[in-house]
Amino acid sequence: MKKILCITYRSWATDIYNALSRDLPNHEFKIINNKSDFTGIEDITEFDPDLILWYGWSWIVPDVILNKYTSLCLHPSPLPKYRGGSPIQNQIIDGVKTSAVTIFKMGKGLDDGDIISQLPLSLEGNIKDIFERMSYLGFSSTFDIITKGYLLKEQDHKQATNCKRRKPSDSEITIDEIKNNTAEYLHNKIRMLTDPYPNAYIKCKDGSKLYLTKSHYND
Repeated sequence: MKKILCITYRSWATDIYNALSRDLPNHEFKIINNKSDFTGIEDITEFDPDLILWYGWSWIVPDVILNKYTSLCLHPSPLPKYRGGSPIQNQIIDGVKTSAVTIFKMGKGLDDGDIISQLPLSLEGNIKDIFERMSYLGFSSTFDIITKGYLLKEQDHKQATNCKRRKPSDSEITIDEIKNNTAEYLHNKIRMLTDPYPNAYIKCKDGSKLYLTKSHYND
């Protein structure tokens, strides 16, 4: 039996954790799915896990934890490409159609740890569609990791690219964007910002915002 600590604040990761605890009853799971419920090292040392899953976690994990506990993370990109924040949005706006669900052992750098598994992820549809596919692939990969073990493959750091976390203000579609970009680009920007993200919007002359929550595009 393994003791597995699952930490997140994102619903898609909670779905993975709940499915794992349901389908692996011989292992002991502790799920923390709210940042305010996580007290830090105290939670970890009290449970003393064999494995920690940090899926969808956006904060730096202290070295004292990484040095003592095996810690895995899930990143929705074909690492080493698109390390960093908002990887799905940055890939969609770049026109990427197929990404990957990458599970890796966490190291000291940002998304630079050794890769355990990497499965293709379609970026078609809206964010909800993508999250559903990502959750399924994340569950499948993690199930195999827990039950069968894993091998590590070092990332090719020379091929690494980085992206920045998007801000709510980045959701604005400006007049210049409309004039200077294709219909496909505008479609991608709208669909990548469906709930739970700050929706795409156009700022009106009176200062109000017209939110855009759906988009259809035929190539």
